[in-house]
Amino acid sequence: MDDTTSKLAFDTDWQYDPAPESTDHVRVDDQYELFIGGEFVAPKEGRYFDSINPANEQVLARIASAGKDDVDRAVKAARKAYETSWSKLKPAERGKYIYRIARVIQERAREFSVIESLDGGKPIRESRDIDIPLAAAHFFYYAGWADKLEYAFPGKQVAALGVAGQIIPWNFPLLMAAWKIAPALACGNTVVLKPAETTPLTALKLAEVIRDAGLPPGVVNIVTGAGDTGAALVDHPDIDKIAFTGSTAVGRLIQNSQAGTSTIYTLELGGKAANIVFDDAAIDQAVEGIVNGIFFNQGHVCCAGSRLLVQESVADEVVQKLKDRMETLIVGDPLDKNTDIGAINSAAQLEKIESYLQLGQDEGGEMYQASGSVPERGYWCRPTLFTGVSQSNRVVQEEIFGPVLAVQTFRTEQEGLDKANNTPYGLSGGVWTDKGAKIFRIAQGLRAGVIWANTFNKFDPASPFGGYKESGVGHEGGLHGLDAYVSLA
Repeated sequence: MDDTTSKLAFDTDWQYDPAPESTDHVRVDDQYELFIGGEFVAPKEGRYFDSINPANEQVLARIASAGKDDVDRAVKAARKAYETSWSKLKPAERGKYIYRIARVIQERAREFSVIESLDGGKPIRESRDIDIPLAAAHFFYYAGWADKLEYAFPGKQVAALGVAGQIIPWNFPLLMAAWKIAPALACGNTVVLKPAETTPLTALKLAEVIRDAGLPPGVVNIVTGAGDTGAALVDHPDIDKIAFTGSTAVGRLIQNSQAGTSTIYTLELGGKAANIVFDDAAIDQAVEGIVNGIFFNQGHVCCAGSRLLVQESVADEVVQKLKDRMETLIVGDPLDKNTDIGAINSAAQLEKIESYLQLGQDEGGEMYQASGSVPERGYWCRPTLFTGVSQSNRVVQEEIFGPVLAVQTFRTEQEGLDKANNTPYGLSGGVWTDKGAKIFRIAQGLRAGVIWANTFNKFDPASPFGGYKESGVGHEGGLHGLDAYVSLA
Protein backbone atom coordinates (compact mmCIF):
# COMPACT_ATOMS: atom_id res chain seq x y z
CA MET A 1 0.00 0.00 0.00
CA ASP A 2 1.58 3.31 -1.05
CA ASP A 3 1.28 6.58 0.92
CA THR A 4 -1.62 7.86 -1.22
CA THR A 5 -3.64 4.68 -0.77
CA SER A 6 -2.87 4.68 2.95
CA LYS A 7 -4.09 8.25 3.34
CA LEU A 8 -7.33 7.44 1.49
CA ALA A 9 -7.89 4.38 3.64
CA PHE A 10 -7.45 6.06 7.00
CA ASP A 11 -8.33 9.73 6.50
CA THR A 12 -11.78 10.30 8.05
CA ASP A 13 -11.92 14.00 7.23
CA TRP A 14 -14.17 13.63 4.18
CA GLN A 15 -17.71 14.50 3.14
CA TYR A 16 -20.27 13.19 0.69
CA ASP A 17 -20.83 15.26 -2.41
CA PRO A 18 -24.32 16.81 -2.42
CA ALA A 19 -27.02 14.57 -3.92
CA PRO A 20 -30.06 16.86 -4.13
CA GLU A 21 -33.44 15.53 -5.19
CA SER A 22 -34.75 17.42 -8.22
CA THR A 23 -37.70 19.76 -7.72
CA ASP A 24 -38.30 20.37 -11.43
CA HIS A 25 -41.33 18.06 -11.43
CA VAL A 26 -42.99 19.78 -8.45
CA ARG A 27 -45.53 22.57 -8.60
CA VAL A 28 -46.32 24.53 -5.47
CA ASP A 29 -48.81 27.34 -6.02
CA ASP A 30 -48.35 30.74 -4.41
CA GLN A 31 -51.72 30.45 -2.67
CA TYR A 32 -54.08 27.62 -1.70
CA GLU A 33 -57.76 27.85 -0.90
CA LEU A 34 -60.07 25.58 1.08
CA PHE A 35 -61.32 22.40 -0.58
CA ILE A 36 -65.08 22.26 -0.02
CA GLY A 37 -67.75 20.54 -2.08
CA GLY A 38 -65.26 19.36 -4.70
CA GLU A 39 -63.91 22.85 -5.39
CA PHE A 40 -61.20 25.15 -4.10
CA VAL A 41 -62.93 28.13 -2.50
CA ALA A 42 -61.71 31.24 -0.69
CA PRO A 43 -62.26 31.56 3.07
CA LYS A 44 -65.20 33.80 3.95
CA GLU A 45 -63.15 35.97 6.30
CA GLY A 46 -60.30 36.29 3.79
CA ARG A 47 -57.62 35.17 6.24
CA TYR A 48 -54.42 33.42 5.13
CA PHE A 49 -51.22 32.22 6.78
CA ASP A 50 -47.77 31.23 5.53
CA SER A 51 -46.49 27.70 5.15
CA ILE A 52 -42.75 27.84 5.91
CA ASN A 53 -39.92 25.64 4.69
CA PRO A 54 -38.22 24.77 8.02
CA ALA A 55 -34.89 24.11 6.31
CA ASN A 56 -34.44 27.70 5.12
CA GLU A 57 -37.33 29.68 6.70
CA GLN A 58 -38.65 30.71 3.29
CA VAL A 59 -42.37 30.97 2.57
CA LEU A 60 -43.59 28.11 0.40
CA ALA A 61 -47.19 29.25 -0.07
CA ARG A 62 -50.06 31.26 1.41
CA ILE A 63 -52.70 29.01 2.92
CA ALA A 64 -56.37 29.81 3.54
CA SER A 65 -57.45 29.93 7.18
CA ALA A 66 -60.93 28.49 7.71
CA GLY A 67 -63.28 30.15 10.18
CA LYS A 68 -66.44 28.74 11.75
CA ASP A 69 -68.53 29.59 8.70
CA ASP A 70 -66.09 27.76 6.44
CA VAL A 71 -66.11 24.69 8.68
CA ASP A 72 -69.91 24.77 8.70
CA ARG A 73 -69.92 24.99 4.91
CA ALA A 74 -67.60 21.97 4.71
CA VAL A 75 -69.70 19.91 7.12
CA LYS A 76 -72.86 20.72 5.17
CA ALA A 77 -71.14 19.68 1.94
CA ALA A 78 -70.07 16.41 3.57
CA ARG A 79 -73.58 15.79 4.92
CA LYS A 80 -75.15 16.43 1.53
CA ALA A 81 -72.66 14.11 -0.19
CA TYR A 82 -73.30 11.41 2.40
CA GLU A 83 -77.06 11.54 2.03
CA THR A 84 -77.35 12.03 -1.72
CA SER A 85 -74.41 10.20 -3.31
CA TRP A 86 -71.77 8.40 -1.28
CA SER A 87 -74.09 6.29 0.87
CA LYS A 88 -76.12 5.41 -2.24
CA LEU A 89 -73.15 3.96 -4.12
CA LYS A 90 -72.57 0.24 -4.18
CA PRO A 91 -69.64 -0.63 -1.89
CA ALA A 92 -67.65 -2.00 -4.84
CA GLU A 93 -67.98 1.38 -6.56
CA ARG A 94 -66.69 3.15 -3.46
CA GLY A 95 -63.73 0.78 -3.52
CA LYS A 96 -62.96 1.75 -7.11
CA TYR A 97 -62.73 5.43 -6.15
CA ILE A 98 -60.42 4.67 -3.22
CA TYR A 99 -58.27 2.45 -5.45
CA ARG A 100 -58.06 5.27 -7.99
CA ILE A 101 -56.74 7.62 -5.30
CA ALA A 102 -54.06 5.07 -4.39
CA ARG A 103 -52.96 4.71 -8.00
CA VAL A 104 -52.65 8.47 -8.53
CA ILE A 105 -50.59 8.81 -5.33
CA GLN A 106 -48.29 6.13 -6.70
CA GLU A 107 -48.01 7.92 -10.02
CA ARG A 108 -47.24 11.24 -8.32
CA ALA A 109 -45.05 9.74 -5.59
CA ARG A 110 -41.94 11.77 -6.47
CA GLU A 111 -43.91 15.01 -6.36
CA PHE A 112 -45.55 14.15 -3.03
CA SER A 113 -42.27 13.09 -1.42
CA VAL A 114 -40.50 16.32 -2.37
CA ILE A 115 -43.38 18.48 -1.12
CA GLU A 116 -43.49 16.50 2.14
CA SER A 117 -39.81 17.19 2.72
CA LEU A 118 -40.08 20.86 1.72
CA ASP A 119 -43.03 21.50 4.00
CA GLY A 120 -42.16 19.26 6.95
CA GLY A 121 -38.37 19.17 6.99
CA LYS A 122 -37.99 15.39 6.98
CA PRO A 123 -35.23 13.77 4.89
CA ILE A 124 -36.23 12.90 1.33
CA ARG A 125 -35.22 9.29 1.96
CA GLU A 126 -37.94 8.99 4.60
CA SER A 127 -40.59 10.77 2.54
CA ARG A 128 -39.72 8.82 -0.61
CA ASP A 129 -39.24 5.36 0.90
CA ILE A 130 -41.69 5.33 3.82
CA ASP A 131 -44.31 8.08 4.01
CA ILE A 132 -45.62 8.20 0.46
CA PRO A 133 -45.55 4.45 -0.30
CA LEU A 134 -47.32 3.75 3.00
CA ALA A 135 -49.96 6.39 2.25
CA ALA A 136 -50.72 4.73 -1.08
CA ALA A 137 -50.70 1.30 0.60
CA HIS A 138 -53.37 2.38 3.07
CA PHE A 139 -55.67 3.51 0.27
CA PHE A 140 -55.05 0.22 -1.57
CA TYR A 141 -55.71 -1.78 1.59
CA TYR A 142 -59.01 -0.12 2.46
CA ALA A 143 -60.16 -0.09 -1.16
CA GLY A 144 -60.16 -3.85 -0.87
CA TRP A 145 -62.34 -3.81 2.24
CA ALA A 146 -65.04 -1.50 0.86
CA ASP A 147 -67.23 -4.34 -0.47
CA LYS A 148 -66.27 -6.90 2.19
CA LEU A 149 -67.46 -5.30 5.41
CA GLU A 150 -69.79 -8.21 6.14
CA TYR A 151 -66.68 -10.41 6.30
CA ALA A 152 -64.86 -7.95 8.52
CA PHE A 153 -67.76 -8.06 10.99
CA PRO A 154 -69.41 -11.46 10.53
CA GLY A 155 -72.92 -11.80 11.88
CA LYS A 156 -73.33 -8.03 12.26
CA GLN A 157 -75.38 -5.42 10.47
CA VAL A 158 -72.84 -2.83 9.36
CA ALA A 159 -73.75 0.83 8.78
CA ALA A 160 -71.68 3.96 8.19
CA LEU A 161 -71.60 6.63 10.88
CA GLY A 162 -72.13 9.65 8.61
CA VAL A 163 -69.79 12.66 8.62
CA ALA A 164 -66.32 12.26 10.12
CA GLY A 165 -64.31 15.23 11.34
CA GLN A 166 -60.60 14.42 11.22
CA ILE A 167 -57.63 16.35 12.60
CA ILE A 168 -54.08 15.27 11.80
CA PRO A 169 -50.60 16.35 13.00
CA TRP A 170 -47.52 17.66 11.24
CA ASN A 171 -45.18 14.70 11.63
CA PHE A 172 -46.67 12.42 8.91
CA PRO A 173 -48.99 14.74 6.97
CA LEU A 174 -49.96 12.60 3.98
CA LEU A 175 -49.72 9.27 5.81
CA MET A 176 -51.95 10.48 8.63
CA ALA A 177 -54.46 11.74 6.07
CA ALA A 178 -54.46 8.29 4.45
CA TRP A 179 -54.84 6.56 7.84
CA LYS A 180 -58.01 8.52 8.44
CA ILE A 181 -59.60 9.17 5.07
CA ALA A 182 -59.21 5.67 3.56
CA PRO A 183 -61.10 3.65 6.21
CA ALA A 184 -63.75 6.35 6.58
CA LEU A 185 -64.52 6.26 2.85
CA ALA A 186 -64.40 2.47 2.69
CA CYS A 187 -67.07 2.28 5.38
CA GLY A 188 -69.31 4.74 3.51
CA ASN A 189 -68.66 7.91 5.51
CA THR A 190 -67.83 11.37 4.20
CA VAL A 191 -64.99 13.46 5.60
CA VAL A 192 -63.95 16.93 6.71
CA LEU A 193 -60.18 16.88 7.28
CA LYS A 194 -58.07 19.54 8.97
CA PRO A 195 -54.31 19.16 8.44
CA ALA A 196 -51.73 20.75 10.73
CA GLU A 197 -51.14 24.43 10.02
CA THR A 198 -47.37 23.90 9.63
CA THR A 199 -47.69 21.10 7.03
CA PRO A 200 -50.82 21.61 4.91
CA LEU A 201 -49.36 21.22 1.42
CA THR A 202 -49.57 17.48 0.81
CA ALA A 203 -53.15 17.42 2.14
CA LEU A 204 -54.03 20.13 -0.38
CA LYS A 205 -52.25 18.18 -3.10
CA LEU A 206 -54.31 15.17 -2.01
CA ALA A 207 -57.39 17.34 -2.54
CA GLU A 208 -56.28 17.76 -6.17
CA VAL A 209 -55.99 13.97 -6.47
CA ILE A 210 -59.47 13.48 -4.98
CA ARG A 211 -60.93 16.05 -7.35
CA ASP A 212 -59.19 14.54 -10.36
CA ALA A 213 -60.24 11.03 -9.30
CA GLY A 214 -63.83 12.12 -9.76
CA LEU A 215 -65.19 11.54 -6.27
CA PRO A 216 -68.66 13.05 -5.84
CA PRO A 217 -68.41 16.66 -4.59
CA GLY A 218 -68.31 16.91 -0.81
CA VAL A 219 -67.20 13.35 -0.07
CA VAL A 220 -63.84 14.69 1.11
CA ASN A 221 -63.43 18.29 2.25
CA ILE A 222 -60.16 19.80 3.48
CA VAL A 223 -60.14 22.91 5.67
CA THR A 224 -56.83 24.44 6.68
CA GLY A 225 -56.14 26.58 9.71
CA ALA A 226 -54.82 26.59 13.26
CA GLY A 227 -56.30 25.46 16.56
CA ASP A 228 -59.48 27.52 16.25
CA THR A 229 -60.31 25.74 12.98
CA GLY A 230 -59.87 22.37 14.65
CA ALA A 231 -62.01 23.47 17.61
CA ALA A 232 -64.79 24.57 15.25
CA LEU A 233 -64.72 21.14 13.64
CA VAL A 234 -64.76 19.28 16.96
CA ASP A 235 -67.61 21.41 18.30
CA HIS A 236 -69.78 21.26 15.19
CA PRO A 237 -73.16 19.69 16.07
CA ASP A 238 -73.50 17.76 12.81
CA ILE A 239 -70.32 15.69 13.15
CA ASP A 240 -70.88 11.98 13.84
CA LYS A 241 -67.27 10.96 14.45
CA ILE A 242 -64.12 12.77 15.56
CA ALA A 243 -60.71 11.27 14.75
CA PHE A 244 -57.74 13.12 16.21
CA THR A 245 -54.01 12.51 16.17
CA GLY A 246 -51.90 14.93 18.18
CA SER A 247 -50.87 15.92 21.67
CA THR A 248 -52.32 14.39 24.82
CA ALA A 249 -53.24 17.86 26.10
CA VAL A 250 -55.46 18.57 23.09
CA GLY A 251 -56.81 15.03 23.23
CA ARG A 252 -58.03 15.68 26.78
CA LEU A 253 -59.82 18.81 25.63
CA ILE A 254 -61.56 16.88 22.85
CA GLN A 255 -62.55 14.11 25.23
CA ASN A 256 -64.00 16.62 27.67
CA SER A 257 -65.87 18.47 24.94
CA GLN A 258 -67.53 15.26 23.74
CA ALA A 259 -68.62 14.07 27.18
CA GLY A 260 -72.38 13.61 27.25
CA THR A 261 -72.74 13.77 23.46
CA SER A 262 -73.45 11.00 20.97
CA THR A 263 -70.33 11.77 18.92
CA ILE A 264 -67.94 8.84 18.59
CA TYR A 265 -64.24 9.66 18.89
CA THR A 266 -60.83 8.07 18.54
CA LEU A 267 -57.71 9.76 19.87
CA GLU A 268 -54.16 8.80 18.90
CA LEU A 269 -51.98 10.78 21.28
CA GLY A 270 -48.46 10.97 22.66
CA GLY A 271 -45.85 8.38 23.49
CA LYS A 272 -42.56 7.82 25.28
CA ALA A 273 -41.49 4.48 23.86
CA ALA A 274 -38.74 2.41 25.43
CA ASN A 275 -36.27 0.24 23.56
CA ILE A 276 -35.20 -2.54 25.95
CA VAL A 277 -31.80 -3.98 25.05
CA PHE A 278 -30.72 -7.18 26.78
CA ASP A 279 -27.16 -8.42 27.09
CA ASP A 280 -27.85 -11.26 24.66
CA ALA A 281 -28.99 -8.93 21.87
CA ALA A 282 -27.13 -8.42 18.60
CA ILE A 283 -25.62 -5.13 19.75
CA ASP A 284 -24.78 -3.60 16.37
CA GLN A 285 -28.27 -4.44 15.08
CA ALA A 286 -29.81 -2.94 18.22
CA VAL A 287 -27.79 0.26 17.89
CA GLU A 288 -28.96 0.71 14.30
CA GLY A 289 -32.55 0.09 15.37
CA ILE A 290 -32.26 2.65 18.15
CA VAL A 291 -30.86 5.23 15.72
CA ASN A 292 -33.66 4.47 13.29
CA GLY A 293 -36.26 4.76 16.05
CA ILE A 294 -35.29 8.22 17.31
CA PHE A 295 -32.81 10.04 15.07
CA PHE A 296 -33.64 9.31 11.43
CA ASN A 297 -37.12 10.79 11.97
CA GLN A 298 -35.86 13.74 14.06
CA GLY A 299 -37.87 12.23 16.92
CA HIS A 300 -40.96 13.59 15.15
CA VAL A 301 -42.90 10.37 15.73
CA CYS A 302 -45.34 9.67 18.55
CA CYS A 303 -44.01 6.11 18.69
CA ALA A 304 -40.34 7.20 18.54
CA GLY A 305 -38.01 5.16 20.74
CA SER A 306 -37.07 8.15 22.87
CA ARG A 307 -36.03 6.04 25.87
CA LEU A 308 -33.30 3.41 25.93
CA LEU A 309 -33.21 0.80 28.68
CA VAL A 310 -30.05 -1.24 28.36
CA GLN A 311 -28.93 -4.13 30.55
CA GLU A 312 -26.14 -2.99 32.84
CA SER A 313 -23.51 -5.48 31.65
CA VAL A 314 -23.56 -4.12 28.09
CA ALA A 315 -24.51 -0.50 28.82
CA ASP A 316 -21.05 0.98 28.28
CA GLU A 317 -20.65 -0.85 24.99
CA VAL A 318 -24.07 0.18 23.70
CA VAL A 319 -23.66 3.83 24.70
CA GLN A 320 -20.23 4.06 23.10
CA LYS A 321 -21.44 2.48 19.88
CA LEU A 322 -24.38 4.87 19.88
CA LYS A 323 -22.08 7.86 20.25
CA ASP A 324 -19.86 6.57 17.44
CA ARG A 325 -22.91 6.08 15.21
CA MET A 326 -24.26 9.53 16.06
CA GLU A 327 -21.02 11.06 14.83
CA THR A 328 -21.66 9.61 11.37
CA LEU A 329 -25.17 11.05 11.03
CA ILE A 330 -25.58 13.92 8.60
CA VAL A 331 -27.83 16.81 9.67
CA GLY A 332 -28.77 19.07 6.79
CA ASP A 333 -30.80 19.77 3.68
CA PRO A 334 -33.87 17.48 3.71
CA LEU A 335 -33.76 17.22 -0.09
CA ASP A 336 -30.19 15.87 -0.09
CA LYS A 337 -30.29 12.08 -0.36
CA ASN A 338 -27.26 11.88 1.96
CA THR A 339 -29.12 13.57 4.82
CA ASP A 340 -29.98 11.41 7.83
CA ILE A 341 -31.62 14.06 10.01
CA GLY A 342 -33.61 16.90 8.49
CA ALA A 343 -34.97 20.13 9.89
CA ILE A 344 -37.15 20.51 12.97
CA ASN A 345 -40.68 21.22 11.79
CA SER A 346 -41.07 24.75 13.17
CA ALA A 347 -39.43 27.44 15.26
CA ALA A 348 -41.88 26.72 18.08
CA GLN A 349 -41.01 23.02 18.10
CA LEU A 350 -37.28 23.77 18.09
CA GLU A 351 -37.77 26.11 21.04
CA LYS A 352 -39.57 23.34 22.93
CA ILE A 353 -36.78 20.85 22.20
CA GLU A 354 -34.09 23.29 23.31
CA SER A 355 -35.98 23.95 26.54
CA TYR A 356 -35.87 20.21 27.28
CA LEU A 357 -32.15 20.07 26.50
CA GLN A 358 -31.57 22.72 29.13
CA LEU A 359 -34.00 21.07 31.53
CA GLY A 360 -32.26 17.71 31.20
CA GLN A 361 -28.94 19.28 32.17
CA ASP A 362 -30.50 21.26 35.00
CA GLU A 363 -31.90 18.02 36.42
CA GLY A 364 -28.44 16.44 36.49
CA GLY A 365 -28.37 14.54 33.21
CA GLU A 366 -25.16 14.31 31.19
CA MET A 367 -25.83 15.52 27.64
CA TYR A 368 -23.90 14.35 24.60
CA GLN A 369 -24.50 15.84 21.15
CA ALA A 370 -22.97 14.82 17.84
CA SER A 371 -20.30 17.27 16.75
CA GLY A 372 -21.30 17.69 13.10
CA SER A 373 -22.18 21.10 11.68
CA VAL A 374 -25.70 22.29 10.94
CA PRO A 375 -26.85 24.91 8.40
CA GLU A 376 -26.95 28.53 9.52
CA ARG A 377 -30.57 29.13 8.43
CA GLY A 378 -33.51 26.97 9.38
CA TYR A 379 -34.47 24.97 12.45
CA TRP A 380 -31.94 22.33 13.43
CA CYS A 381 -31.07 20.09 16.35
CA ARG A 382 -28.13 17.71 16.50
CA PRO A 383 -28.84 14.15 17.67
CA THR A 384 -28.68 14.21 21.46
CA LEU A 385 -28.10 11.61 24.16
CA PHE A 386 -28.80 11.93 27.89
CA THR A 387 -27.17 9.57 30.39
CA GLY A 388 -27.25 9.66 34.18
CA VAL A 389 -30.99 10.26 34.27
CA SER A 390 -33.57 8.65 36.56
CA GLN A 391 -37.27 7.84 36.34
CA SER A 392 -38.23 11.19 37.84
CA ASN A 393 -36.38 13.25 35.22
CA ARG A 394 -38.75 15.06 32.85
CA VAL A 395 -36.67 14.08 29.81
CA VAL A 396 -37.52 10.47 30.76
CA GLN A 397 -41.21 11.05 31.50
CA GLU A 398 -42.36 13.67 28.98
CA GLU A 399 -42.70 13.59 25.20
CA ILE A 400 -40.12 15.90 23.60
CA PHE A 401 -40.77 15.22 19.91
CA GLY A 402 -37.20 15.81 18.93
CA PRO A 403 -33.97 13.79 18.30
CA VAL A 404 -33.34 13.35 22.02
CA LEU A 405 -32.68 9.95 23.62
CA ALA A 406 -32.71 9.31 27.39
CA VAL A 407 -30.62 6.30 28.49
CA GLN A 408 -31.12 4.24 31.64
CA THR A 409 -29.81 0.86 32.76
CA PHE A 410 -31.41 -2.16 34.38
CA ARG A 411 -30.18 -5.42 35.88
CA THR A 412 -33.08 -7.88 35.79
CA GLU A 413 -35.83 -8.53 33.30
CA GLN A 414 -38.48 -7.36 35.77
CA GLU A 415 -36.61 -4.12 36.51
CA GLY A 416 -36.45 -3.40 32.78
CA LEU A 417 -40.21 -3.98 32.45
CA ASP A 418 -41.00 -1.84 35.48
CA LYS A 419 -38.98 1.07 34.16
CA ALA A 420 -40.43 0.73 30.67
CA ASN A 421 -44.00 0.86 32.02
CA ASN A 422 -43.33 3.70 34.45
CA THR A 423 -44.54 6.57 32.24
CA PRO A 424 -47.98 8.09 31.59
CA TYR A 425 -47.85 6.74 28.03
CA GLY A 426 -48.24 3.34 26.43
CA LEU A 427 -48.09 3.68 22.67
CA SER A 428 -45.17 1.51 21.57
CA GLY A 429 -42.00 -0.25 22.62
CA GLY A 430 -39.15 -2.41 21.43
CA VAL A 431 -37.28 -5.44 22.76
CA TRP A 432 -33.86 -6.61 21.63
CA THR A 433 -32.77 -10.16 22.50
CA ASP A 434 -31.95 -13.43 20.77
CA LYS A 435 -34.30 -15.40 23.05
CA GLY A 436 -37.78 -15.95 21.59
CA ALA A 437 -39.31 -16.80 24.97
CA LYS A 438 -38.00 -13.53 26.41
CA ILE A 439 -39.55 -11.60 23.53
CA PHE A 440 -42.97 -13.05 24.35
CA ARG A 441 -42.60 -12.40 28.10
CA ILE A 442 -41.58 -8.78 27.56
CA ALA A 443 -44.25 -8.20 24.93
CA GLN A 444 -46.91 -9.52 27.29
CA GLY A 445 -45.61 -7.42 30.16
CA LEU A 446 -45.25 -4.12 28.32
CA ARG A 447 -48.28 -1.87 28.61
CA ALA A 448 -47.96 -0.61 25.07
CA GLY A 449 -50.09 -0.99 21.97
CA VAL A 450 -47.38 -1.71 19.40
CA ILE A 451 -44.27 -3.72 20.25
CA TRP A 452 -41.42 -4.48 17.87
CA ALA A 453 -38.92 -7.28 18.39
CA ASN A 454 -35.37 -6.82 17.09
CA THR A 455 -36.54 -3.99 14.86
CA PHE A 456 -38.35 -0.67 15.27
CA ASN A 457 -40.78 1.63 13.46
CA LYS A 458 -42.09 -0.92 10.96
CA PHE A 459 -45.66 -0.37 9.75
CA ASP A 460 -48.19 -2.19 7.62
CA PRO A 461 -51.74 -1.13 6.66
CA ALA A 462 -53.11 -4.43 7.95
CA SER A 463 -51.67 -3.93 11.45
CA PRO A 464 -53.57 -1.98 14.12
CA PHE A 465 -51.94 1.02 15.79
CA GLY A 466 -52.95 2.49 19.13
CA GLY A 467 -52.00 2.58 22.78
CA TYR A 468 -52.79 2.51 26.46
CA LYS A 469 -53.09 5.15 29.18
CA GLU A 470 -52.46 8.70 27.94
CA SER A 471 -51.50 7.45 24.47
CA GLY A 472 -55.09 7.49 23.31
CA VAL A 473 -58.47 5.89 22.82
CA GLY A 474 -59.12 3.42 20.00
CA HIS A 475 -56.98 2.14 17.17
CA GLU A 476 -56.22 2.84 13.51
CA GLY A 477 -55.06 0.51 10.79
CA GLY A 478 -56.22 -2.98 9.89
CA LEU A 479 -59.67 -4.20 10.87
CA HIS A 480 -59.51 -1.95 13.91
CA GLY A 481 -59.40 1.02 11.57
CA LEU A 482 -62.68 -0.09 10.01
CA ASP A 483 -64.32 -0.63 13.39
CA ALA A 484 -63.84 3.04 14.24
CA TYR A 485 -66.02 4.14 11.29
CA VAL A 486 -69.05 1.86 11.50
CA SER A 487 -71.97 1.16 13.77
CA LEU A 488 -72.72 -2.50 14.36
CA ALA A 489 -76.02 -4.15 15.21
